[in-house]
Amino acid sequence: MSSTTVQSLRERSPSSYSLKIKNFSQLENLALGSADGKYLSRLFSAGGYNWRMILYPKGNDKDNGSDFISMYVELDSSSLSTPSSEVFADFRFFVLNKKKNKYLTIHDVESKPFNTFRSVWGLPQVLPLSTFKDPQNGYICLGQCEFGVDVIVAPPPTNWEILSFDEKHVYPYKISWPVKNIFEILGHCHTSQRFSVGGKTWAIELYPKGSKTADYNKWVSIFLTSADCETLKEDEKIFTQAYLRILDPRGSNHLSRSITKCYNKSNSSWGYFRFVSIDELRNTYLDMEGALTLEIQFDVVSTTKHSLP
Repeated sequence: MSSTTVQSLRERSPSSYSLKIKNFSQLENLALGSADGKYLSRLFSAGGYNWRMILYPKGNDKDNGSDFISMYVELDSSSLSTPSSEVFADFRFFVLNKKKNKYLTIHDVESKPFNTFRSVWGLPQVLPLSTFKDPQNGYICLGQCEFGVDVIVAPPPTNWEILSFDEKHVYPYKISWPVKNIFEILGHCHTSQRFSVGGKTWAIELYPKGSKTADYNKWVSIFLTSADCETLKEDEKIFTQAYLRILDPRGSNHLSRSITKCYNKSNSSWGYFRFVSIDELRNTYLDMEGALTLEIQFDVVSTTKHSLP
């Protein structure tokens, strides 16, 4: 039994198909006369499709089922709407235990895809033959026994959408913002002038002394904000790949942090509360006049589109 196979007992009888056998020995002889040692049930309907239950009374040797009861379910491919159609289904196999008056239930926890190319799925090791044939275990009595199957067809999705991206706006595209006398700026937040990239309007928000009270006077916070989010519909998004940078005035050791986010109506700003510590900013990223240069590089600005199929 595989790691995805579950075994339990239940009182309710199989709901899709039941095979009651009056003489198991005769069934074994009948199966031996077939090409593969199997018995095919009549067609039955489940979930709008036609199926057969397949029973190997001596086990399916070709599927590592020797000395076991092997059971399978087969989709009648002619019941598919088109040859390329596929049906996902769960199936449970049953063996009646008359001693306990309950059905041994064995099933695989994973749904299986049935199609024209693979129409049969099942379990090669449902029950050891030695266990099944011992009358003390309750599965066979005076040659009589019962097998069954439940087939539960997964319905097609009823709620879904197609998500596409407008990939016209691919860059890189850079904008610099020089900020003079950063620590003399009045107010908690300093905002750049608005600029347009990818058909959208943006701005950089700079918090010279941090945007959170707990980090006041310890960290510099920087965010990229969108001015278009208020006009977005509830399911619209602006997918953005960009880099926020503090430029090194003495060389090329710039401090860069990435933004890969979807802006939407309720989230119009993304960035870093702790972009750089104030001590590191003073020591490394201010020029001789105490000025700071911020840069934003856009790689992608893409508007998501939602549509029904």
